[in-house]
Amino acid sequence: MALTRNKKILSFVEESADLAQPDYIVWIDGSQKQIDELRKEAVYSGELIKLNDSLLPDCYLHRTKVNDVARVEDRTFICTKNRDDAGPNNYWMDPRQAHELANEIARGSMHGRTMYVIPYSMGVVGSPFARYGIEVTDSIYVVLNMSIMTRVGRKVLDAIGPHGDFVKGFHAKCNVEAENRYILHFPEENSIISVNSAYGGNVLLGKKCFALRIASYLGKNEGWMAEHMLILGVTYPDGEKKYVAAAFPSACGKTNLAMLIPPKHYLDKGYKVECVGDDIAWIRVGEDGRLWAVNPENGFFGVAPGTNDHSNPNALATTKRGTIFTNVALNTDDMTVWWEGLSKELPEHVIDWTGKPWDPKKFDKKDKSTCAAHPNSRFTAPAQNCPCISPEFESPKGVPLSAIIFGGRRATTTPLVYQSRDWNHGVFVGSAMSSETTAAATGATGVLRHDPMAMKPFAGYHMGDYWQHWVDMGKIVKNPPKIFNVNWFRQDKDGNFIWPGFGDNMRVLEWILKRCEDSVGAQETAIGYVPNAEDIDISDLDYEIAPGHKFGIDDLKEILKVDEARWGYEADELEGYYTNSIGDRIPRELWDCLNTLKENCAGAKAAAEAAMPKEAAAAEAPAEGVKPAYTGKKRGRKPGSGKKPQPDVPVVKRGRGRPRKNPQ
Repeated sequence: MALTRNKKILSFVEESADLAQPDYIVWIDGSQKQIDELRKEAVYSGELIKLNDSLLPDCYLHRTKVNDVARVEDRTFICTKNRDDAGPNNYWMDPRQAHELANEIARGSMHGRTMYVIPYSMGVVGSPFARYGIEVTDSIYVVLNMSIMTRVGRKVLDAIGPHGDFVKGFHAKCNVEAENRYILHFPEENSIISVNSAYGGNVLLGKKCFALRIASYLGKNEGWMAEHMLILGVTYPDGEKKYVAAAFPSACGKTNLAMLIPPKHYLDKGYKVECVGDDIAWIRVGEDGRLWAVNPENGFFGVAPGTNDHSNPNALATTKRGTIFTNVALNTDDMTVWWEGLSKELPEHVIDWTGKPWDPKKFDKKDKSTCAAHPNSRFTAPAQNCPCISPEFESPKGVPLSAIIFGGRRATTTPLVYQSRDWNHGVFVGSAMSSETTAAATGATGVLRHDPMAMKPFAGYHMGDYWQHWVDMGKIVKNPPKIFNVNWFRQDKDGNFIWPGFGDNMRVLEWILKRCEDSVGAQETAIGYVPNAEDIDISDLDYEIAPGHKFGIDDLKEILKVDEARWGYEADELEGYYTNSIGDRIPRELWDCLNTLKENCAGAKAAAEAAMPKEAAAAEAPAEGVKPAYTGKKRGRKPGSGKKPQPDVPVVKRGRGRPRKNPQ
């Protein structure tokens, strides 16, 4: 029985049912009774495995198909009427053709199955930040995950009311065929379609699909921001609280920072760090002229491998109750879960993520194919489980931001921390975010992968327009947060990490917050403001960079250095990225910042080149970065050619980004 009289919702559900032809329709009311019944049904059908209720109460294991283990960027599309609006950062498909393709694949796909109708809220129900969605799906796994990651049920329908709007989400597992897998976003229609996947990132439509791709488009039009950022709060010894948002690409420690435990030195003083969110921030201008942020999610969808009592004890504790584990290993001795990095000892009796017995003797940590848990295995855990969850997690108005932090993984060049000169320069710093790949990953070290603001896969429109929106937001914020960049990953000549990271990142956070209060100085450099080494508190820091080499003040000075010659090459590489990969919609303000950086570093770069042979000078330049997303070559057929699109050769193109010269 329908739980609403909203005609738009009823029409959407009816149209979805007419297309997919389910045997039954079940509305999710959000009650614990219904969730418990669905869990039992999922265990009975084999979709979930019940874990040891004494050690992991209300926890379950799920295994996906081996061809369905991660987000698929090359099957993820922005479907706008104007191809240019999708931008070179996205794959584009004509909306009409996208609907035709999805309908053809989904038609009759739920025959013999149940279609679940999930009313869900991104953000606290009824808050000014909240946005609502309806996802229809034939997956109990999706229902149970969405009931953790979002707020679901009758209260959401009541908030939407009889006439309210919502984001439509249609998901059908179909046959989980990789060649017919599509995740389609229609920002102009407020709708999402996902077919032939059952993996969380592709089917939990409230997460990246709604909370970033659709929401970033909504934010641009409505004057707010949807960002791929953690939010944390720092409580001072006197009880004062400050809040920070931070954006990092994958493998750069976002969740670890969000759940940071300060060193004992800080705990003894009375400092405390609390987590508001680990992945997504929705940000608005408050009445006081500051930026206020909320975490629109209600849970954590975290990567399991590498999570342990040392790297992130808070995250591990969060998984101990009411959690769904996906593609981790099953320890059959006690019906608990295991993954690489959870413990030094390898369990003897394990079923791997594919459902086969695992031989620990064949495990080679350098060979991912020998792992018991998939490298992208996940846990879906309630946020309220987190020992360090902020009291402001449920605040409808959010928290005021003192600082925004960007960061990447760089072995050289980028210092441990620096501050932008102003808001526009901070936007420039975010636009330049990049990480270096490793030899194990690509066969070549030092290749830059650009990920502006950590939003490259998630901005729902042209990246140049996205940067312009950041610039425009700066014009309406009277008291903007200060913007910083961090790099925890500087290495010595032997490849050892110089900075200890993890909880010791609190030492950098302290300097950042002091800068926000104007209570500590800094050196002005070619790239921005860098700390004086003595202003970073390294007392009681016990870290060995290499055997016999303990971290000290000289090491700190080394990772705070700004090598202007290297930054000159960095500026050249960034200019190439701007021109070839983004094109003609880059804000003039960012070009101005780039030109200033080039001017600041020109002398040092010229001196360095003069002091070495041409070949050596060329070798000093960093790689040119990612292959341009738009090269002028068109993929697929031209719109309107009349030919039926083939599932394995979709009608897609990169959004246009015409190359443009740097305006001097």
